[in-house]
Order: sequence, then structure tokens, then C-alpha cells
Amino acid sequence: VFGGPSPLAAMLRLLIGDKNYSSWSLRAWLPLAHFGIPFEEKVVFIGAPGFKEEVAQWTPAGQVPVLMEEDGFAVWDSLAIAEHLAERFPEHALWPRDARQRSRARAVCAEMHTGFSALRRNMPMNVEAKLPGLGWNMEVQADIDRITAIWTELLAASGGPLLFGAFTIADAFFAPVCLRFRTYAPALPPHITAYVETVCALPAMQRWMAAALEEHRFNRHAEPYRRAP
Repeated sequence: VFGGPSPLAAMLRLLIGDKNYSSWSLRAWLPLAHFGIPFEEKVVFIGAPGFKEEVAQWTPAGQVPVLMEEDGFAVWDSLAIAEHLAERFPEHALWPRDARQRSRARAVCAEMHTGFSALRRNMPMNVEAKLPGLGWNMEVQADIDRITAIWTELLAASGGPLLFGAFTIADAFFAPVCLRFRTYAPALPPHITAYVETVCALPAMQRWMAAALEEHRFNRHAEPYRRAP
């Protein structure tokens, strides 16, 4: 069992990176926060002095996020964390209850988990910034087109307002994309803009965004396209 500095704790613990920048941390954090699952969070700023040493106490993988059970058992990678939470808390519909919808939700999460590298590379998550038009190119647009096609199909099938009607892990996995769309303002159809606004209005998302705006930390490696404000 790989454990952190305190092997026994009263509740789940989640190690995350900067809320302004860390999209993978948001994907693990949001289901916990949305469903009201008790947990303690620890933020470690990516690239800051001591980052590697701190993360190494939680996981040998060297990356955030990391979920730690009360007995010190650690789970890393956002998708693995999501699956772990769904198994541990079956009373919450983290995945859709319907088997086919659940399979589709897993498929689009896996697509997000492994794909859309142009969007991620050229439009990294940055909650506090407003950078309309920055990073756009045809490769990025191809990613945007595929994402909007996924959302359009799922919203039409479920009736909305979220991808499978109610909030699921699928919305958590696309939540950082919603924040990217707010930052870089690519052209979007009205129903996609409405979905972005719905996700960003979720109380848990509002909490994340407010905390991101309070960090006041500029990471030049996360923002190679501008100087410190």
C-alpha cells in the first residue's frame, strides 16, 4: 500500500494542483464536491519548490491528483479516481444508472482522457485569464468540433441540462473544457454556450473558480503566451 505522510485520517484526502491551472485536479475534485462526499483537500502548486517531494509522499507516479483513503491507500490518475469513487459511493449516481448510458459516459470520458491534445496544448486551462482568440488554429478547431459534436448528441438524447441529464463524471471530465471556452472564447453554437454556462454555474464549480481567482500565482511554464499580469 502506498501511503502519504499520515497513514490514518478521519476522511478521504485529495492532493491537487493549482486551481487556476490544473484541469486534471478539477476532474477528480468536482465529483467529490458536487455530491457532498466529505474530503480534505491539499493544494500543492505545480512547479513550485518542494512540489516533487510533496507529491512523492502520496504517489510514485509524481503527478496530481491523488486520492488517499482513510487508511493511506492511494489512487492516482483522474479517471482511476472517478471509477474508485463510483465503486465506493454507489448511493450517488456518479455514472448514469442505465447500463448503455454508463458505457457511453465511460467512452466519452476515455476520449477526453486520451485525446484533444491540440486543444490542451494551445488553450491550457487558465481560470483567471481572458484571452479571446489566443491559441486558435485549425487543429484546435478540429478538437472543438469533435467536443461540440459529443455534447450535442448527448444533450439531445438526455434532454439536458447536463450531458446525461443530471450531473455525472462525464460533466466533470469536460468541465475544464468549459473553462477553456470561457477563457479563449472560440465561436460556439448557442446550445453549447448554454451548456458551458450551466456547468460553470454549478455550486461546486463556482467554489473552484472563486478559489482559483484567489491564488494570484503566475506560472510561466503554464502560460508561455504572456507575461505575469
